[in-house]
Amino acid sequence: MAGVPRNLLIAGIVVLIILVIGAIFIATRPPQPTPTPTPATVKLKVIGPWAGAEAEYFNKVLEEYKRIKPNVEFEYSTVRAEDLAKTLPLQLDARTTPADIIITPWGWFIVEMAKKGHIVDLTTVINKDDYVAGVLDSVTWDGKIWAAPFTMWLKPGFWYRKSFFQAHGLSEPKTWDEFKSLLDKIKGISGVKNPIVTGDGVGWPISDVTEHFIIAIGGPQLQLDLISGKVKFNDARVKSVFEAYLVPLIKAGYFSEPIEWTKAVELWWKGDYALYFMGTWITGMVENPDDLGFFPLPGAKGVVGGTDYIFVPKYSANLNVALEFLKWLATEGQVVHGSTKAGKIPTWVKASPGALWKPMQDVYRKVQDLKLAILPDMDDTVGGDWQTLFWDQLKLLWVSPDKLGSVLDTLTREHPATKG
Repeated sequence: MAGVPRNLLIAGIVVLIILVIGAIFIATRPPQPTPTPTPATVKLKVIGPWAGAEAEYFNKVLEEYKRIKPNVEFEYSTVRAEDLAKTLPLQLDARTTPADIIITPWGWFIVEMAKKGHIVDLTTVINKDDYVAGVLDSVTWDGKIWAAPFTMWLKPGFWYRKSFFQAHGLSEPKTWDEFKSLLDKIKGISGVKNPIVTGDGVGWPISDVTEHFIIAIGGPQLQLDLISGKVKFNDARVKSVFEAYLVPLIKAGYFSEPIEWTKAVELWWKGDYALYFMGTWITGMVENPDDLGFFPLPGAKGVVGGTDYIFVPKYSANLNVALEFLKWLATEGQVVHGSTKAGKIPTWVKASPGALWKPMQDVYRKVQDLKLAILPDMDDTVGGDWQTLFWDQLKLLWVSPDKLGSVLDTLTREHPATKG
């Protein structure tokens, strides 16, 4: 080391010692955990049938899921079931999809898409026993489940304002004669145009009241037999429901002419009409749901119930995330939706009725107290071209009740069970 300055030698030794100590520290320190990467943001596109206030209630469900899964964002679009059935098949046939999650009330349509190989099989994703009995029947094909149920609506009867009934000394009827007497009393009230407002859109509100008459007068089994085609519309039992009960009321002017159904809500609420046959979602469409009451036709043993179904196209770009969301939506998501003003009840049996929005708790309790069986919606279940035919024929009946025979013959001739 001759010739090396003493101070440089000392500095070199110090550096060497530092390097040795550092190497020992690195070799002996415990392994450090690998930082967990932040999950990438995923945007799920969702198509559903809800617009306006109904869309707002569904958005509360989406917001709750975003709170649980901050990396998931949503893009929600409103597409009516009628429009979806026209456009989606073309897109799926081209092996593309406009959304990751699609929701529609038409189980028959979902099965049609499943038969073409476009839908994800959910048999191992959801548990059939977790849902109201029968709710998955319309989306089951080839022994497999092709959609998950969301919340259920009911079509329990004629809605009225409690304040209107109190002001005019009216009460809920217990017999058919009392029902007709109630209509006569209402008809005599100044300012009332018709006792019952007829909601209309594409025809489904008219079909709802028609089905209620079939169930109340003919019995729940008649509804089921008409759906399956076991009983025809020109059967004597069906004719009697129309000839002896429904058509006479139309001819007597107890029903209004068809009015766009959301406009009909406004007119009914302000007193132009006293009664409105509508589904439970009406509870979220009025200013004061505490002023609402309803009654089924006297003697009714059942009411129509329906649900929206959730399915995932195979061509989703976010398949695993979509399926995870679907499973939550069909369980805890139903509880969230049922707590809003949507006017729906969960089909998930583990949901507590106590979590329902208060006005819907009252509806649920009354349906339970009256022991009303929940029956499938006829036109939603039969589906296809017959559904729109059913709507059109009933709109015709409402404005031309003398054409009853022709209407019933047409519905019989064109029913899939007859044509098939």
